[in-house]
Amino acid sequence: MRVKRTERGWAGHFICGDRCLFRRNTLIECGGKKIVVSTVGNMRTEGEVAETIGCDRYYETMAFEAIWVDPYWEADVGRQLEFKSNWALSEVEYETDLKADAMHEAVVKELSRSIK
Repeated sequence: MRVKRTERGWAGHFICGDRCLFRRNTLIECGGKKIVVSTVGNMRTEGEVAETIGCDRYYETMAFEAIWVDPYWEADVGRQLEFKSNWALSEVEYETDLKADAMHEAVVKELSRSIK
């Protein structure tokens, strides 16, 4: 079966996702299975100083089974999925968004192989 991939423009998880300068949300579909891969990071709450989004991390990637929330398939945060790829970055440097993008892609590829 062919895996369908849809890039979406909002944070797929994290209650403060709207404060993150980096947000990726990818919906992976194959047959009846649907997975949301979400990466957020580089959170700013006041001023120019980045804040952590968890213990010692500034970026994180998580994956969830999807649930229909009209009009979109969204992350069902109660059904988190495990994966082996790296999921966290503990830095905020000029090139860290590129590293976060690669981290997200690695998880999408790993889960795309397992969803078939």
